[in-house]
Amino acid sequence: MGFKMTDKVTWVGKIDWELRSFHGPEYSTHRGSSYNSYLIRDEKTVLIDTVWEPFAEEFVENLKKEVDLEDIDYVIANHAEVDHSGALPLLLKEIPDVPVYCTANGARILKAHYHEDWNFVEVKTGDTLDIGETTLTFVEARMLHWPDSMFTYMSGENILFSNDAFGQHYASERMYNDLVDQAELYQEAIKYYANILTPFSALVTNKIKEVLSFELPLDMIATSHGIIWRDNPVQIVEKYLEWADNYQENQITLVYDTMWDATKRMAEGIAKGIQLEDEDVVVKLYNVAKTDKNDIVTELFKSKAILVGSSTVNKSIMSASAGLLDMIRGIGFKNKKAAAFGSYGWSGESVDLINEKLRNAKIEVVDEGLKTLWNPDEDAIAECVEYGREFVKKI
Repeated sequence: MGFKMTDKVTWVGKIDWELRSFHGPEYSTHRGSSYNSYLIRDEKTVLIDTVWEPFAEEFVENLKKEVDLEDIDYVIANHAEVDHSGALPLLLKEIPDVPVYCTANGARILKAHYHEDWNFVEVKTGDTLDIGETTLTFVEARMLHWPDSMFTYMSGENILFSNDAFGQHYASERMYNDLVDQAELYQEAIKYYANILTPFSALVTNKIKEVLSFELPLDMIATSHGIIWRDNPVQIVEKYLEWADNYQENQITLVYDTMWDATKRMAEGIAKGIQLEDEDVVVKLYNVAKTDKNDIVTELFKSKAILVGSSTVNKSIMSASAGLLDMIRGIGFKNKKAAAFGSYGWSGESVDLINEKLRNAKIEVVDEGLKTLWNPDEDAIAECVEYGREFVKKI
């Protein structure tokens, strides 16, 4: 069932405690998620977004307990992605003529998803909808993170319905930021930014500055996933501006793929050298084949430098490291330095291939990397330690 956020706004979404992956298998959701839908009751009644299709029937039945569907005057689709719009087909069978407000791209994408020509009303930045004592203002947020994305601002209540921006995949019955574990909240928020919004950081900065220039009062940010920001909601806006600005912490992260632990031993030696050279830097190591890839991406996002290692196999690199490097290229990290390392038996291509992939990702490679033949002995481990020391000096 829903809960009242204000006298005029009720949350009518769905908390998904069991969700463990999102975007297919591309994003891990260790703490579940929520699909946030909002019902506004003024002189007119407005529904903002729906839920993912597996919960469509439950959503519509629960919505009927909150409002007579025939009393809904407008539906706003801030985003056409199926986790937001999945219940629209079932809902609009009940109220087929209700206007659906969305961007031009939103109408195009919704038609492509559901092959229905609903009563679309296309809007752009600055367009408004008067619903009584309050007014809704639309703000296009193209490529945050789809071409159709938009925000909706509600005057009077001073709520920004922010779509995917400022959200997290985080299930909680305590749906406000001041009521949940702050460490969990910010871990999920930075993971969400690192994996989903990093490619659009320049757009994030420009859009936030545009919205701030409107000088609108802000009492609440109502996201599409996770908790709602009501206690100092600007805190997450400030974090987004920080994260979008070539973010880094004093951290160096090593990720590696290993066949018989030779490359693992190299990683441990390099990490020891880094720590000996700079005891203040945070050093983290991850076996990419054994660690969640989205958690690794989050740590890489936080890092000022990264080292990537792989054994050579079939004149190439191991599959988990190859997959991670492809993710890195797509995400488009900025302001980071890198190097490669790896063990080999006879051909030894892995280090050169990692360097190539790092450069293709437009990450600065500081040297040609380090190779070790077979299983490193004490002298080879000492070389790894020294390499770690020198790497710190180069960054």
